[in-house]
Amino acid sequence: MTTANAYPVAQTIRTIGILGGGQLGMMLAAAALPLGYRCVFLEDAPNCPASLYGQVFSSEQLEDFIAAADVFTLEFENTPAETVARLKQLSESGKKQGMFPPPQALEVAQDRLSEKSLFNELDIKTVPFMSVSSKAELKAASDQLGLPLVLKTSRGGYDGKGQFVVKTEADITEAWKILGDAVSGKGNLTSTPAPLIAEGFINFSREVSIIATRAQDGSIRTYDLVENNHHTGILATSHAPAVGTSHLLPEAKKAIETLMTHLDYVGTMALELFVSKDENGKDVILANEIAPRVHNSGHWSIEGAVTSQFENHVRAVVGLPLGDTDNVYPSVMVNVLGEYPNLADVLAIDGAHYHTYHKEERPDRKIAHITLMPNDVAKLEGALEQLIAILPNKMGL
Repeated sequence: MTTANAYPVAQTIRTIGILGGGQLGMMLAAAALPLGYRCVFLEDAPNCPASLYGQVFSSEQLEDFIAAADVFTLEFENTPAETVARLKQLSESGKKQGMFPPPQALEVAQDRLSEKSLFNELDIKTVPFMSVSSKAELKAASDQLGLPLVLKTSRGGYDGKGQFVVKTEADITEAWKILGDAVSGKGNLTSTPAPLIAEGFINFSREVSIIATRAQDGSIRTYDLVENNHHTGILATSHAPAVGTSHLLPEAKKAIETLMTHLDYVGTMALELFVSKDENGKDVILANEIAPRVHNSGHWSIEGAVTSQFENHVRAVVGLPLGDTDNVYPSVMVNVLGEYPNLADVLAIDGAHYHTYHKEERPDRKIAHITLMPNDVAKLEGALEQLIAILPNKMGL
């Protein structure tokens, strides 16, 4: 039987310091409040979404931010690694209660070459890939991996930015012209010198992701696989659970649990995967990348799971037991990009749950999400059609 003092660290923590103040930080803070924790944020945009939930400190106020919090986490993987390392050291010295996830997870996630190398080291399948540091090496990669291939910056870039699909040899010069500066750190996507990564192009039937949370005692709770659809590299919808993927769940679950254990991870993580076919026509999953944080493809869990990814992350960070991750009902999460829909029109759809990020409208900017979860599952696709009809940006749906 659990006693009242079984989680003493959780009882001494009052404030969570979050590196970043975007919508993920906002939703983490919203999950923390009912549990009795408040949040502060390190963010250079004073009117960021998270500012509605707590004090925002600029990067020049780092010491004040550190002093204001008991334990730390992040909502953006491009957080400076040196800041995370310092917070980890403060925790190890007993001056703070923890930095979760640990620096090694961030280091892996910030470098696609290190990330895919770790996947392979842990026997997690990926597409074939090569490091590219010159135009000549890009030509060699095209010869070895075949065309088409995807050329990406190994550091920086997000939502489809920082990549180029090389379809023919004639594209090599253009690809290098656009992305080659990243090798020297002169590109506008990353200021850190790093080689590019060339990935073999695969035919995949769909993109899925799995989200899990690992507690400080090493226990792990895993959510169902979800199917993701993208528009110009930006997530458009997530269907939870992904239909017809029960045979893939054990392998996906093993992969993310192996990664979390290897990295001594604490908190919520997402693993993005491709579903493809092997030479025998059997479904296989190939790891694409991890997100060492709560993830867009898990937003459905606020209403659609017994315990959301945000609440479970907070529980892990403060040292509490994790909650049930089972689905309540099948659902679809839809991102709102660029322009807000009419709120009354959205809420007129049965089972619609609206989450605004309090951001200014801007083309293809994530400014809100809507989760559809009608009580009658048979009405889910109809509700999605209704929603698409009223969205200003239909994202190719």
